[in-house]
Amino acid sequence: MSSEISRAEVVVDLAAIRHNVRLLADRAAGAAVMAVVKADGYGHGAVPVGKAALDAGATWLGACSLAEGLALREAGITAPVFTWLDAPNVDFTPGIAADLDLSVSSADELARVAAAAERLGKRARVHLKIDTGLSRSGCPAYAWPALVKAATAEPGVEVVAVWSHLACADEPGHPSIDLQAQRFQVAYHVAREAGLNPLRHIANSAATLTRPDLHFDLVRPGIAVYGLNPVPQQENLRPAMTFRSQVVLTKRIDAGESVSYGHTWTASRDTTLALVSAGYADGVPRTLSGRMDVWLDGKRRPVAGRVCMDQLVVDCGDDEPAAGSEVVLFGAGAAGEPTAREWADTIGTIDYEIVTGMYRPRVQRRYEGA
Repeated sequence: MSSEISRAEVVVDLAAIRHNVRLLADRAAGAAVMAVVKADGYGHGAVPVGKAALDAGATWLGACSLAEGLALREAGITAPVFTWLDAPNVDFTPGIAADLDLSVSSADELARVAAAAERLGKRARVHLKIDTGLSRSGCPAYAWPALVKAATAEPGVEVVAVWSHLACADEPGHPSIDLQAQRFQVAYHVAREAGLNPLRHIANSAATLTRPDLHFDLVRPGIAVYGLNPVPQQENLRPAMTFRSQVVLTKRIDAGESVSYGHTWTASRDTTLALVSAGYADGVPRTLSGRMDVWLDGKRRPVAGRVCMDQLVVDCGDDEPAAGSEVVLFGAGAAGEPTAREWADTIGTIDYEIVTGMYRPRVQRRYEGA
């Protein structure tokens, strides 16, 4: 890892991304792999991650919005790109022109896509989404036959796939998984009976790892691409993100002196403090105050007092780290450093939120393993 450290930065290991995608492609057992790179690649960078994933065997990329999909095209990515969520007033024309695959959940959405295709004089590639029980986007079962019929009758639309999304795949054995699978099969048969021959995709990261019966034609791993395990089983996934900063200065304080806002921490002995140039504006949750360690000079060391907007303070005991020393706030965990999962467990959230929260204007991003 480079010794030139910014005040706060994320280092993304693209070799880890490629390793994870190869593992997922192997688990997919013949199904194609769509690497999901929404939210700027879960905070890792959609374009570098997308290119690494395609190098490693993915053949599709998934992006939430039309704008995200177009950004991949502008970066020179020509592989199939699927997008699935936009505001009702979005103009689908640029997406159709750029050969993006578009999700359709309703007759109204289908009509807007078809109108854009007609204006462009080009057929739109659509994936019809059935709501099988997540109760977010997706066509409800009672409206599904009408949506399928309308799609088959629309000359400006090519129905590429039928798809859905699982609610509880990260809880293997949850009864909703089989129920959603049954509903998905019913929806697929309706599409086939209407004369369509669509691809099927429903498996997210967790289902890719635990439900080979749901791989169908295409799997859509997201969080596992980044090396974060969505299921209890141990997998050989490699976390790709390290969040690090550096020591700005050190100082000795006497026993009885307090640290940071509110004086919530008081030294029980004479000790050395290290000031670190990262805070909650850089992605360190303030709720970790008094509950987090960092990795500094080969040891875990506790953060003393409250996390501030731009900085935090580390209790180093009798050690005195040099100014400029690397401070790992979280990483892969292989050396004993904290991990994104540890942060998430401590504050009662999920590691998805931790890593996507690293996409911040003043946090530098570096890549290794290109």
